[in-house]
Amino acid sequence: MGAPEHRLATAYEHVRQRSLHLAEPLSAEDCGAQSMPDASPVKWHLAHTTWFFETFILEQREPDFRPHDPAFRVLFNSYYNGVGAKHPRPQRGLLTRPALADVLAYRAAVDARMLRLLAADAGDAGLAALVELGLQHEQQHQELILTDVKHLLSRNPLYPAYVDAPLPASGPVEPLTWIDCDGGLAEIGHAGAGFAFDNESPRHRQYLEPFALASRLVTNGEYLEFIEAGGYRDPALWLSDGWDLVANGTLAAPLYWVDGEGVWREFTLHGLLPLDPARPVTHVSMYEADAYARWRGARLPTEAEWEFAARDAALTCGDLHPRAAGSTGLAQMFGECWQWTASSYAPYPGFAPAPGALGEYNGKFMVNQYVLRGASCATPHGHARLTYRNFFPAGARWQFSGIRLAR
Repeated sequence: MGAPEHRLATAYEHVRQRSLHLAEPLSAEDCGAQSMPDASPVKWHLAHTTWFFETFILEQREPDFRPHDPAFRVLFNSYYNGVGAKHPRPQRGLLTRPALADVLAYRAAVDARMLRLLAADAGDAGLAALVELGLQHEQQHQELILTDVKHLLSRNPLYPAYVDAPLPASGPVEPLTWIDCDGGLAEIGHAGAGFAFDNESPRHRQYLEPFALASRLVTNGEYLEFIEAGGYRDPALWLSDGWDLVANGTLAAPLYWVDGEGVWREFTLHGLLPLDPARPVTHVSMYEADAYARWRGARLPTEAEWEFAARDAALTCGDLHPRAAGSTGLAQMFGECWQWTASSYAPYPGFAPAPGALGEYNGKFMVNQYVLRGASCATPHGHARLTYRNFFPAGARWQFSGIRLAR
């Protein structure tokens, strides 16, 4: 096997092993539970990412292919209508069978077959592209494993920690300043070198008026000021659908904040901790981000403004919880929180989805969603990039989503 093929096999084994590593702190019961329809059990994530390689690579390229288990084609299909029937997403937590041990055996069997295929078809550029897509897909699910586990554990009144390591308190946070950007005619989107999802292309030109971006993310302490000033009681600050969620009690504070007799605490992957005012506020919806920005006399950036400003930012990674800003200048663009933008998730000019079932990966979701930029503390190392377009409905909060102001 030549050097490029060896690197691909090594990357395959590394990414697949990391998914198992993320599941190590969890019990079989943890791995099988589903806390809400938007989240999936860890066992399902481990199986679905394996299903991806079996369905889109082995089934198409392995001589004398036979499925590991024919029932898995339906059980672990996520949203690929072109593949066939799917088990209902809200009922993934009801799949007590196959057992976790069976899913792990499924992963091991598919991994052995994939590595044999990589060795036999060394130098096949089409195979390499599919494998890289599968690995990027699995890295997305690694982030989902952490966010879905956090939501699951938060539903437990014991507030159990995912990891035992302590989360130290932060020091003083750097003051928020404004970074001026001249704007002008900007090149936006993937430039063609390295991997990117299809929704990051085509690269295109967009004119930007001069604007300013906040030097760092909004902190817990600053967001607490918004709460104490009556931010959740003032309808003038809120978009209509967001105010409906405030009025019915759905939105009253960031998702994992716990008010205990006037003392705020925050549930983290390290357990329930006193609220750290210096760390970035996270797990807020676009509605909350937008309302806070209005309260501050600012706004959310567009995704083009964000990409233009971040073009020289370092692709840093976090570690299970957002860190406080430790430097001046434009900080925290990557590795702490996904940052809501004011941009609806829509195709770039000239976008066309790929043919076949893989074309369902991104394009069909380009409606009723907003774009988030950057990368979070749960994003795997090496997965972040400047042009990455994350997207969620405006009310979603279980991802590590934070706020960067613009004006």
